[in-house]
Amino acid sequence: MDLLQPIIKPYAWGSRDALARLLGRGSPSAGPEAELWMGAHPSGPSGLTRDGRTMTLLDAVAGDPYGELGRACARRFGGRLPFLLKVLAAEQPLSIQVHPDRDQARSAFAAQQARGGHGPYADDWPKPELLCALSRFEVLAGFRDREDAAHILEDLGVDGLRPVIGLLRAGTGEQALSEALRALLERAQDDRAPLVSAVVASSRRLARSAHPRAAAYAAVERMSRHHPEDLGLVASLLLDHRVLEPGTALFMPAGGLHAYVHGVGLELLANSDNVLRAGLTAKEVNVPELLRITDPAVRVPAVVPRSVPGPGPTWLYDCPVAEFALYRTELDGSGGPLVPTSGPRIAFCTDGSARLSTRAGHTEPLRLGLGASCFLPASDEEVLVEGEGTLFVAAVGRLPDEHGAIARDSLIPLY
Repeated sequence: MDLLQPIIKPYAWGSRDALARLLGRGSPSAGPEAELWMGAHPSGPSGLTRDGRTMTLLDAVAGDPYGELGRACARRFGGRLPFLLKVLAAEQPLSIQVHPDRDQARSAFAAQQARGGHGPYADDWPKPELLCALSRFEVLAGFRDREDAAHILEDLGVDGLRPVIGLLRAGTGEQALSEALRALLERAQDDRAPLVSAVVASSRRLARSAHPRAAAYAAVERMSRHHPEDLGLVASLLLDHRVLEPGTALFMPAGGLHAYVHGVGLELLANSDNVLRAGLTAKEVNVPELLRITDPAVRVPAVVPRSVPGPGPTWLYDCPVAEFALYRTELDGSGGPLVPTSGPRIAFCTDGSARLSTRAGHTEPLRLGLGASCFLPASDEEVLVEGEGTLFVAAVGRLPDEHGAIARDSLIPLY
């Protein structure tokens, strides 16, 4: 067991007080703190101290993949910890973005490397992700139904949107949504500012009405304060607007267009930093590649956690991926074996405290207070946990057995 020193990413959309509160600091940070990374991605590996030696989790895994990850996991993922755990603290909206699947990431990264290495791909991994809300979390996730998208644009009463509405009305299925998105994002430069201004003005009016989509219009108005002339404001209305309550979650498959608007949440994702952006950001935008990767047929399902045995009331957030799974335990003082019991894991305490120890007593017990996290290698198979509070555990998802089959009881439902 290794206490982690996570990495904080100071992106401009971050909060000055959300991570400070979560980490038990007494005052806000001097600047925005957007993401807390707990994992072994090369762009921000967590630190740890083992046997008096300071290193990163990336170094530890690379030095002994079988011992840290377990044989099956190391073989399946090429000696790489397959997941990355983050806390997102979104004070301002994040970019409209999409992530590639495994084949897309491999081929695009290889082509980019052959061209000299510069481009939008940070690595050759996919980036499916799970977002579990720690506070109320406002998101735009997945496309609306084609008719709903036409209605929400039509009700704005903006003449400049008639061609886009026409594409939605005349088209069929997901192809019409793709064409509408392309028409918006490839709008002629001279037409952009007037269109965005008119959409924001109409959204402001409708946000104060009894319109059934008033909350989506209100999101456009709020986002416009940070990105006043961005076409992403208009494109956001093609996406489904939702507000997650604490403890609820969404699964974001590859190809699913989305933007996170406001809130604090725990994000568990494949160990990648591949992001293709279309707007609502000061970072690099790559509209052609985003349009190529985006799949309007992708739905973004809510993940209903199911109860599993644990050291207190415990829930598993199932996702149809091999890279990760998320567990949440409400420790009630009774204690017991940590869930899951095997494989590489990262435990993160979001409330109260937890004490972890090995049954055989091979290592010193480890206490996790508010905002603390630790890495448990595959070799730590019998870990006991006790305390009072909320403990999240990130782990590997479903893996095939030695014969290549997936155990029947590990099949994950698609919600």
